[in-house]
Amino acid sequence: MIAVFNLYRSATDLVTRYLDDLSLLALRIIGAKVFFESGLTKWNGWFDFNEQKYDLFLYEFFCPDPVRAGALQLCNPETLDYEEGSFMVRAIESLAFMAGVMEILLPILLVLGLFTRLGALGLLGMTLFIQLAVFPTWDHWWNPAVWWAVVLFAVFARGPGVFSIDRLVGLDRGVGRAA
Repeated sequence: MIAVFNLYRSATDLVTRYLDDLSLLALRIIGAKVFFESGLTKWNGWFDFNEQKYDLFLYEFFCPDPVRAGALQLCNPETLDYEEGSFMVRAIESLAFMAGVMEILLPILLVLGLFTRLGALGLLGMTLFIQLAVFPTWDHWWNPAVWWAVVLFAVFARGPGVFSIDRLVGLDRGVGRAA
């Protein structure tokens, strides 16, 4: 029985040594993909924000009709509209623009492995905000939000791995890794 345990330990050590960093690279790419593709839809080209996305944020996310139970509703609940030129409209439009920037910037950092944990944490925060404020249902949590959260949490917890700029320049040393 001890021989079986030792064989198993040797096999898992080999898997860790040769596949751990590759799996972290794969997780970074998978975590980045969904947000990057969403971010691309918010732009018409370089530095040209797609202003139609303001309506997505204003009405689909923060003033849906019908109202989503538990969702953050920022418009007038009786009229399902906003006061023209109000602070709330400007705040939501700023949030839309900021989301468009972060959905491009953070995935690029994640794929490059530069400030990887910060990028993963930012996208994890976006995932939780989407889940808690915009689509607060178990159906949305189990598909797709939990998958995004688990991937990003793993990258945040484990770091970028050896295939990263962070490791190359010494920002992440991979402390505590199996040798």
